[in-house]
Amino acid sequence: MITVAIAEDHQSLIDGIELLLKYEEEISIVGVANDGEALLTIARRKQPKVILMDIRMPKIDGIAATRIIKKELPHTKIIGFSMFDQEDAVRQMIAAGASGYLLKNSPLEEVLTAIKQVVAGETYFDAAINLSLFSKDAKQPSKKQLLSKSEREILTLIGRGKTSSEIAAIRFNSVSTIETHRKNIIRKLGLKGKGELLRYAIEKKYDF
Repeated sequence: MITVAIAEDHQSLIDGIELLLKYEEEISIVGVANDGEALLTIARRKQPKVILMDIRMPKIDGIAATRIIKKELPHTKIIGFSMFDQEDAVRQMIAAGASGYLLKNSPLEEVLTAIKQVVAGETYFDAAINLSLFSKDAKQPSKKQLLSKSEREILTLIGRGKTSSEIAAIRFNSVSTIETHRKNIIRKLGLKGKGELLRYAIEKKYDF
């Protein structure tokens, strides 16, 4: 079971995330907090596997809270969650120990993908974040790490020359679902279309 805590000072956003995750059998929300002090209490008591961490919070901000939690609970994974994609905010969250960073205007489904990836030991960064922000000393996410497990598997099949119809049959998905994944992969990798996607998949020779 993936235990999750949410730190966010806007209750409506908490409600939306809870609604998204409530039907996920492998995920359990063990606490929500509207400020940093309340989050620390939850983290120490529940020791969640993942914390979705708002950057700007009353009492203790997300960056300071991340530092404290990673020192006390080093195995807890933290995903920064903010309206801001400024270089300083991203850098500070990574330096504090965060395993990922999402923007609040991202689709809520991205939250689920990010949670699963950081639990698996990977990093996850919003596709809108410019990876050139990171210094050589930072834990720089690769393009591979921007993709979900399903997207990486589909990229592998694309690299093997499979059409959307063939991939749909292999994965027991609809063709429209595969096309949606293709568009998301193109967006996340900063590619310019299906032709460039195919070249990228062939050149990288992904095999997951």
